[in-house]
Amino acid sequence: MKQDIAHWYAARVKYHTEKVIKDFLEEKDIKHFIPFQKVFKERNGKRIQKEKPVIACLIFVNTDYMTAMSIPDNSGINLSYIYNNDTKQFQVIPDKQMQDFMFLLDFSESVMLIPNENLKRGDRVRVIKGDFMGVEGELVRFKRHRRVVVRLEGIFSLVTTYIPGEYLEKI
Repeated sequence: MKQDIAHWYAARVKYHTEKVIKDFLEEKDIKHFIPFQKVFKERNGKRIQKEKPVIACLIFVNTDYMTAMSIPDNSGINLSYIYNNDTKQFQVIPDKQMQDFMFLLDFSESVMLIPNENLKRGDRVRVIKGDFMGVEGELVRFKRHRRVVVRLEGIFSLVTTYIPGEYLEKI
């Protein structure tokens, strides 16, 4: 892995600090992805709309290694990158996986987020028709239906809604 090329890194952050970190990264013009969703809460009889992270305490940063290392050191921002024990380096998320992950989170609120350990590995597939066209992942049966899983290894997986078999091709 070249040190001066931008990669996607996943990092854990303290609870309720995602918005502060998002503002910091935007100010420094560092590409990142922190998915937020709008939620409604009742307070004193009033309905209040708030934003909360889809995945608590997890952010994604797209930058080179040196910039990634400098974020927690120079900013006062407390984050720790997810470490890959096999490679003895930060976990790098391939661009295509990250694009598919962002697309699925942005596309639909009905996408399910599940931990990686609950799935069994299946055939690698590409969606060739429909709303998810171009998404690559694993074919799994989940709740008795065919679905495509986009994995961010060691972090999370996203499961699509039902996809007909004719919309898939094996990679």
